[in-house]
Amino acid sequence: MRTVHHGPAAGFACQVLLLAALAATIGLGSAGWVTGLVYAMAVWAVLASALMKRGFGFGPADWVTAFRAVLAGGAAALVADSFYSPIALPALIALSAGTIVLDAVDGKVARSTRTTSALGARFDMEVDAFLILALSVYVAPGVGGWVLLIGAARYLLVAAGWFLPWLRASAPPRYWNKVVAAGVGIALTIAAAGVLPSPLAAGMLLAALAILAESFGREAWWLWRHRREHPGKVAVPPRVLTITAAVAVWCVLSAPANLAATTPAALATIPLEGIVLLSGALFLPARLLRPFAVAGGLLLAGLLVMKALNTGFESTFGRGFDPANDWYYLGPGAGVLGDSIGQAGAIAIVCLAVAFVATSLFLMPRATLRLVRAVAGNRRAWLRPWAVLGAAGLLVAAAGLAWAPGAPVASGGSSGFVASQVRQLQRDLADRGAFAEEISHDPFFGSGSGAAGPPTTGGMPVAGGGQAAGGLLSGLRGKDVLFVFVESYGRSAVEGSSFSPGIKGVLTAGTAQLEAAGFASRSAFLSSPTLGGASWLAHSTLQSGVWVNSQQRYNQLLTSGRMTLSGAFHKAGWRTVFDIPSNNTDWPQGKAFYGFDALYDSRNVGYAGPKFSYATMPDEYVLSAFQQLELSPAPRSPVMAELDLVSSHTPWTPLPEPVPWGDVGDGSVFNGMPERGTTPESVAGDTVRARALYGESIEYSLNTVFSFVAAHPDPDLVLVVLGDHQPAPEVSGGIGGHDVPVSIISADPAVLAGISPWGWQDGMLPAPDAPVWPMSDFRDNFMAAYSGNATSRDSASFTEGGKPPMPAAPGDAGAQVPVPRDPG
Repeated sequence: MRTVHHGPAAGFACQVLLLAALAATIGLGSAGWVTGLVYAMAVWAVLASALMKRGFGFGPADWVTAFRAVLAGGAAALVADSFYSPIALPALIALSAGTIVLDAVDGKVARSTRTTSALGARFDMEVDAFLILALSVYVAPGVGGWVLLIGAARYLLVAAGWFLPWLRASAPPRYWNKVVAAGVGIALTIAAAGVLPSPLAAGMLLAALAILAESFGREAWWLWRHRREHPGKVAVPPRVLTITAAVAVWCVLSAPANLAATTPAALATIPLEGIVLLSGALFLPARLLRPFAVAGGLLLAGLLVMKALNTGFESTFGRGFDPANDWYYLGPGAGVLGDSIGQAGAIAIVCLAVAFVATSLFLMPRATLRLVRAVAGNRRAWLRPWAVLGAAGLLVAAAGLAWAPGAPVASGGSSGFVASQVRQLQRDLADRGAFAEEISHDPFFGSGSGAAGPPTTGGMPVAGGGQAAGGLLSGLRGKDVLFVFVESYGRSAVEGSSFSPGIKGVLTAGTAQLEAAGFASRSAFLSSPTLGGASWLAHSTLQSGVWVNSQQRYNQLLTSGRMTLSGAFHKAGWRTVFDIPSNNTDWPQGKAFYGFDALYDSRNVGYAGPKFSYATMPDEYVLSAFQQLELSPAPRSPVMAELDLVSSHTPWTPLPEPVPWGDVGDGSVFNGMPERGTTPESVAGDTVRARALYGESIEYSLNTVFSFVAAHPDPDLVLVVLGDHQPAPEVSGGIGGHDVPVSIISADPAVLAGISPWGWQDGMLPAPDAPVWPMSDFRDNFMAAYSGNATSRDSASFTEGGKPPMPAAPGDAGAQVPVPRDPG
């Protein structure tokens, strides 16, 4: 009995000593320590159990195999570390080579000492399989994911045996199998060493995969031919199911709520909530165990779904999921998918999402029920581990110990996530009243300004707020004023990114092109209330002069009487127009709030050309049609318009090819272009290519604007060109926060003189130190600059890189208001 216990204990101790030696000499990070310790606990616990059943301890050959297992554990620890920092490759090669060389020793020792055994042979085989798995994981990033098939082959065969009873039998031993295992290990070690050219290494590994397939295939064929000799039923070992359930619960509880923090070290965090689950299993009466387990499983399923949503919103919008407010975006998000990758792909992704939720709701209660039953069925054995784990977890959490930055050893992270969601709900509820007050306070048009406007006197603001129509926007009298939103045009486009040099070149050349046509420009930055999508929040913020950073605030704003830029222009005598090429439905709520005289969308501008993924028409056609419909007719009133250019909308491909303005016609000239471009599906998941395509799309949209102005050099034309938001964080790389460039273009020096107090910079390319305003300040400053003696909002605190206040995204306490079909 003593030998049974000493072998695994000695193996575990040796593994810890090896990890410590690696840490002291070449360095070992938290991922390596976690991998090595988990491996050691699993291997030696399973081996101890097997030895107890066998009834006698290690033989001479088993000690050799145990040493091989320790070396393989060290190699696996280094492989885990390699994903976070460079490792000492010679150490990995030495550990792998030692494991392989000693594979020729343990068998000879067993035969020479006559201590061969089925357990020893199985132990030897599993060490081989684990080393091959570890090395294939290390090699796969450089050679290709298919290499993982080499490492997974043994484990796939074992799993198949749970469902195919005849695979659980044993085929006659063949020396060839040992040769194959050694050969595959040697091939992976050589590939890991990087001594061969990539094509030669790939060919060698393909040969290794082929001989491995032959070996397993021949064994499976023999078992199939003798399947009647080994009848049985589908039988997944109960212990495997229990361990799987425990791992699932652990991962749901320990997984962070954003992708960037999801690392092996983070998943190794001891979840304190798991101690609560164990406590219930240990101390609740039997009649309450099932309800407790099922309720806990449903809560875990909900937690998993919420963490997945939070991860998605962090990746797309650069912020967490708001449980009261963000459900709305799921519908528009599906629409964007359909426009970008086709309806079939969008339906497939939606079905996968629904299946994920349904599977979570089905499996998590079963997992917690199995785990609770396993603990409750052996309470005496579980009391001591529960006490040790609980005490150690609480002490470690209180001490703040961590595997790595952001990955504590023990934590109640899931409880913290749920608490943050509850606090967000509380802020959502409180925000409705605060935002109503903000809407009602209007320094230009007074409370409840609406379409009728406040009392006026002599064209000057009256007591209590308000601006008379006589002086309203008088500095722009007779001008056509176009507010042109360039989709996803963010600060990262002009600063510090892989694609910014090309875009900066376009802006510099565009400045010269404008000057040649008699125009000048001034530029700065605005901080957008959104990032990565939800363009309508930016549009409404610019128009209304209040911070609209959520669907709740948007809904509330559109049912108010707040005066907008378009409403002010309409009141001052301009014809007001919206041009939203992505929209394909009527928008009565928008007309009621913004008060535009005409709305152009994908249905009523005469476009006869193809779609370009999300974009229903090229930006060239948007501007060409607008010129024909609004600017060319005479006589006419001056026009104020908001135009959306969406060729730079995700997925940024395929792009139109520029054509002469005289050839644009009905858009049929663009036929065939989408087929010549890159398909969205071909770049899915390729961040490098997506960034390049994003840069190309912004260049196209900006060149289109410059070309349009140069081709139609009307001295009474004024443009405000700006981005609506930054692209998604995976494209922007987190550069520039929420900032977007903004430029005012005019051929009239008086127009630009009106904004000289703003301190904006000459040209279309704002420098890094250009002023930064909240987008919500633009309306009041713009109105003040061009409306007589009105006073602008103080934006001094937002220059030199300053940032606006960012209220927490409020919840939706009212009815949803339809928005233009432009979720990005």
